[in-house]
Amino acid sequence: MAVELKCDTLWTGADIATMQGGRYSLIEDGAIAVQGEQIVWIGPREQAKAIRCDRTHNFAGGLITPGLIDCHTHLVFGGDRSQEFEQRLNGVSYSEIAAQGGGIISTVRATRAASQQALVASARARLQRLLAEGVTTVEIKSGYGLDEESELRMLRAIRQLGSEMPVDVKATCLAAHAFPPEYKDNPQGWIERVCQHLLPQVAQEKLADAVDAFCEHLAFSPDQVSEVFSAARALGMPVKLHAEQLSALHGASLAARFNALSADHLEYATEEDALAMAASGTVAVLLPGAFYLLRETQRPPVEYFRKHGVPMALASDANPGTSPALSLRLMLNMGCTLFGMTPEEALNGVTLNAARALGCADRLGSLEVGKRADFVHWQVERPAELVYWLGGELPCETIYRGEMR
Repeated sequence: MAVELKCDTLWTGADIATMQGGRYSLIEDGAIAVQGEQIVWIGPREQAKAIRCDRTHNFAGGLITPGLIDCHTHLVFGGDRSQEFEQRLNGVSYSEIAAQGGGIISTVRATRAASQQALVASARARLQRLLAEGVTTVEIKSGYGLDEESELRMLRAIRQLGSEMPVDVKATCLAAHAFPPEYKDNPQGWIERVCQHLLPQVAQEKLADAVDAFCEHLAFSPDQVSEVFSAARALGMPVKLHAEQLSALHGASLAARFNALSADHLEYATEEDALAMAASGTVAVLLPGAFYLLRETQRPPVEYFRKHGVPMALASDANPGTSPALSLRLMLNMGCTLFGMTPEEALNGVTLNAARALGCADRLGSLEVGKRADFVHWQVERPAELVYWLGGELPCETIYRGEMR
């Protein structure tokens, strides 16, 4: 039955993987009607004959997917740590590198020394690589300033990127990322500073969309993370957590108790953690780039997440130390080859479930009426091809907010 409707643009000529309900949900020879920035109709092209539109854009075959969402990155930072990567390959341990003044503290020094404009300029170059592969939404964390002034400068740089580039940028305050050098013997003092001074200012200036922390034996304890999360929730800010990357501290269960949007890494998560996350709706964000670069052997418990219905997302974790990854599509392949995900789970992990991890699945992550018109046209025949090809930029055309980017 033909549909009578008016719209700005009708996009036709390709199959559509809608990802509604987290499935491929393939519409062969489909059409998408867009009014303003919103999808107002989607279905087979044959049923769109009566749609009146100002413009029609016809693709010559291929596949349309939702815009890709990178829901965990650290794209804003100063300096470079490629020398440390080379040292590790030559057998120098992380502790030896840290003793030489390297590791995360070297990034902290470089970030503190960089102006906001310098941080924006270097991050823009990295972000452009993600955009070239169809990313339409990205999350970026602070956490390399580790003092109030530098953390605020990072968050302002993140907001500036969002205002200047054709991509939605979600900002996350990760001040509880590591011990600042000034607080290396008093990490609790930094937690108190974050809770009592930094977070209220971040909330007042609306510099972050969420608050994150690193719960690990070499970072902050579950009790300290609870303090940060309590302060964030009191300010009306949702929370996320780096958890179970190197050891089992049940940080994922802690995140679930605070109804966290996501718990990320999760190599050492248990079935108990999975049950808690399922009950709270907390998304498991898996980060194969760091797993690969650190040569880890403990895989995230994908089977527990499947068993208990925990949504699984994938992200690049783009950062200077453990995942210098600038290809979200490569993470699709690594999620399958390293973690045992299916191609459908992987694509869902960078669309609908990634949107869930950012708290915006009501308007992003799948192609359906009422959601924003963010989608990508790929010159491939089936969705699994996006997962199959290793590296390189597959030719694609990105539609962001209803317009060709």
